[in-house]
Amino acid sequence: MIQRNALTVVEKLQRQGYEAYLVGGCLRDLLLGKTPKDFDVATNARPEQVQKIFQRQCRLVGRRFRLAHVLFGRDVIEVATFRASHSDARNANQAKQNEQGMLLRDNVYGTLEQDAERRDFTVNALYYNPQDNSLHDFFGGLEDLKAGKLRLIGDPMVRYQEDPVRMLRSIRFMAKLEMFLDKPSETPIRQLAPLLANIPAARLFDESLKLLQTGNGVKTYQLLRQYGLFEPLFPALMPYFTERNDSLAEKMILTALRSTDERVADKLRLNPAFLFAAFFWYPLREKVEQLKNEGGLNNHDAYALAANDVLDQFCKTLAAPRRHTATIRDIWMLQLQLTKRHGSAPLRTLEQQKFRAAFDLLAMRAEIEGGEAIELTKWWHEFQFSTEQQRQEMLKERSRQAPSAKKRRYRTKRKAKPVEAS
Repeated sequence: MIQRNALTVVEKLQRQGYEAYLVGGCLRDLLLGKTPKDFDVATNARPEQVQKIFQRQCRLVGRRFRLAHVLFGRDVIEVATFRASHSDARNANQAKQNEQGMLLRDNVYGTLEQDAERRDFTVNALYYNPQDNSLHDFFGGLEDLKAGKLRLIGDPMVRYQEDPVRMLRSIRFMAKLEMFLDKPSETPIRQLAPLLANIPAARLFDESLKLLQTGNGVKTYQLLRQYGLFEPLFPALMPYFTERNDSLAEKMILTALRSTDERVADKLRLNPAFLFAAFFWYPLREKVEQLKNEGGLNNHDAYALAANDVLDQFCKTLAAPRRHTATIRDIWMLQLQLTKRHGSAPLRTLEQQKFRAAFDLLAMRAEIEGGEAIELTKWWHEFQFSTEQQRQEMLKERSRQAPSAKKRRYRTKRKAKPVEAS
């Protein structure tokens, strides 16, 4: 049940005279009958000592939390040194906190018992030694697992202040493990939710993917709304929400998350850019209409400027990498191209790299909006799966249904010509 590479790391550390255990989420998931995503190791060896043992197979990462990554091809085993309370630090290079109590640096090393006390939840403070088949449980994690209870170790106020991302982790575990949060751990969340503003935007982006793209997106979203944690992550979306939770933006979020959950269940690839393109589609549309009305811009220019504005707002809290924001922009601009079904435009649109993602967003819009979006979705569905000859027939049919641009221009000129007096 345990990955061979993880056992190899533990055994090699123990042969060198160090303590070493499998720790945390991998044990929790195995005890719940789930397949762990990865396996982590805890040891009393310092990161530099781990690197000395595994040499070129190991790299050290992180400054806030110094860790060793032992590489087996694409497989990475994370090795963390036992940590003690940050109050035991002798200088700022070992531990440092800001005024809100958040840990900025935490490299104070300690014992196995001290490390268990530093873990976030009791169900994550389990340590397994494969050498003697022993499981160490210092805070009743096994009992909490059986009861389906998530419980923070220590004072919840202090633990959330040390690292506000723990509030997001509690939501993720509730959704993933179908567990409930005990009352003392639950109570401070709404009050402390604004502390997420102190977390680097790049880290919050990574956390948002763990929350929304691991197969429990709908349930996670509902919990984030319930505990007041969605607003710190997506403040730019809040003006588009209603008391009845039935705005177009809210319907799109649920539709996109249901689709994402289904893709995870079917083991299909995910693109974070598509999810966020869907999330912010209706805010973008509102901004487009505002620019057209106030500035007299054409559709293309309004979309380009609106995309800049919406993406800037999005990246202030969740710093999406440029490759994702570029894809989001492509998906949005292709919504304009999908309305053009004359001449060679559909063939050029079909060749676009992000066509399939843009079509999927169109299909979601049709599900929410109905009307013209349904007809447009049906046409593009048929067009993309047709033969070359069938596509040409569809384009001819479109040309017959609407007057040509030349005829429209000609009629406009005739109509504008003044009538001479007889």
